[in-house]
Amino acid sequence: MSIHIGIGGWTYEPWRGTFYPPKHPQKRELEYAGQHLTGIEINGTYYGSQKPESFANWATSVPDGFRFSVKASRFCTNRKQLGEGAASVEKFLTQGLTRLGDRLGPILWQFMATKKFERDDFARFLDLLPEAQDGLPLRHALEVRHESFCDAAFVDLARERNMAIVLADSDEFPRIDEATADFRYARLQRSVETVETGYTDADLAQWATRLGDWEKEGSDTYLFFIAGAKLRNPAAAQALIARLAA
Repeated sequence: MSIHIGIGGWTYEPWRGTFYPPKHPQKRELEYAGQHLTGIEINGTYYGSQKPESFANWATSVPDGFRFSVKASRFCTNRKQLGEGAASVEKFLTQGLTRLGDRLGPILWQFMATKKFERDDFARFLDLLPEAQDGLPLRHALEVRHESFCDAAFVDLARERNMAIVLADSDEFPRIDEATADFRYARLQRSVETVETGYTDADLAQWATRLGDWEKEGSDTYLFFIAGAKLRNPAAAQALIARLAA
């Protein structure tokens, strides 16, 4: 069982001088993030393909035990008929992300807030997601954003395939809190700029307790501070890591 806590991406100008030390070389920002966090969600893959060499370089920039989650291409998930996206799924999975090796965590499949749950089509889509790629085991996390997914049929589909339903801590999207896989995935989106650590001590204590509960389940956990007051997200992640260490 392992817990990985981090942020979305590592390149963000307002983090320079707040998270990253002043005048820290930009080309070494990932290395610095890897020393102070235990995970990062790669978001650039949602918008376009990356080079295999980029994945390989990212893997060597972080220490043993660090994990990247990789956000799947929007061309896979933003379509009318999900079950017809085999070519897009294959293109995404074959771009070289397995060059991350043992630093590869889950693949995050995010669906638009307008995408409604249609059981048969969604099942066909999930059947397109392989258990391994290039000999490397894959884990899949599903982030849905429409209330129609608050349906036992959706939970059953995920559980049958050992795919995690993302727990979204958000004011905008449904909160589906179900154990459907041998790992957990949470995206925290309520950080505020007026709190130095994004989340209050009380809120962080609640999340630390929740992580402890998942640990007792024997679940690997991936938790990322995303959106909200993005400036504060690195501090939030570090505060939660420190709380767990204590």
